[in-house]
Amino acid sequence: MNKREARVRRARKTRARIATQRANRLVVSRSNCHIYAQIIAPEGDKVLTSASTLEGEMRESAKNGGNRAAATLIGKRIAEKAKALGIETVAFDRSGYKYHGRVKALAEGAREGGLKF
Repeated sequence: MNKREARVRRARKTRARIATQRANRLVVSRSNCHIYAQIIAPEGDKVLTSASTLEGEMRESAKNGGNRAAATLIGKRIAEKAKALGIETVAFDRSGYKYHGRVKALAEGAREGGLKF
C-alpha cells in the first residue's frame, strides 16, 4: 500500500462515520501550492460553498498559497461564507490527512470565524 492509498483508506473510514451524523461536511484538500475547503450537504451530492487559495482576493492577500498563513485565511473565509448561508455546525473531514500543519491551521481559522465542529 502506498501513501495515497493509505490516505484514501483513512478518509473512507472518516466519511463513513460522518455519514451517520447527517451533518454538513467541511472537506479539506491540499496540494503543495494550494489549499481548498468545501462545505458539502449531508447527502453528499451538493457543494454548498467553497474557498481556496486560487480565488482572486485570496491570491492578493496570501502571496504563497501553500503555507499555514494562507490556510488560516481560507478557514476564516469558508466560515464567513458558511455563516452567510446560515450554517453554524459542520463535521470536519480532513480527507485522511494528519491533523497537523496546514490542515490544523485551516481548522483553527474556521473555528475563529465561528464554525463549530
